[in-house]
Amino acid sequence: MTKKETNKKEKSKKDYVSKKDLEYYRLIKGESSHTEELVDHYWGSINYVFSLIKASEIKAGLILSFYGILLNVTYSNIVIVLQKDNNTWLLYILIISWVMCTVISIYYCIRCFIPKIEKTYDPNIFFFGDIISKFGTIREFSQTFYDISLTEEELFNHLGQQIFINSKISAYKFRCVNHAIRFLAIGLAILFLAIICYVITEYVL
Repeated sequence: MTKKETNKKEKSKKDYVSKKDLEYYRLIKGESSHTEELVDHYWGSINYVFSLIKASEIKAGLILSFYGILLNVTYSNIVIVLQKDNNTWLLYILIISWVMCTVISIYYCIRCFIPKIEKTYDPNIFFFGDIISKFGTIREFSQTFYDISLTEEELFNHLGQQIFINSKISAYKFRCVNHAIRFLAIGLAILFLAIICYVITEYVL
């Protein structure tokens, strides 16, 4: 083996060792490719849950928009219907039931828009409420944030807690939307029955 080949082999060995040491150093510092993938995975999960929260609020907004159109159309007609003397008690019951379903549905839509803050969990560096109230001054928070960011396990613990808490908020908002849609459907069915009842009373009997 020539001297040139020996030097080349030793250089290759040093490069291998240095790359291995660098990867180990990056792993300790939380900068390995696997750690970066985990961070992306956690943040991707958080963003996905946030998108679900936004989707629930968009659905609630669409329901309220539909009610705006529906109430504008039905208000003047209901006033005319109630002024007649030949209305049956069944028609009044149906109208009152529709109004109740509408009010309940709108109530759940509004509840969906009300910010829900969970305060029963450990302080979290990614929650704005804890940032300004649980970590002291701005410098103390910055130092705490930096220290936690250097500790891989603790960092992922904070991110995981945020995923859980935001998922709980998302589930709550979707429950409100489901209730709003359910009472909307019931209300529309009752309104349809009220129209049939009015037509039969006015034009058939």
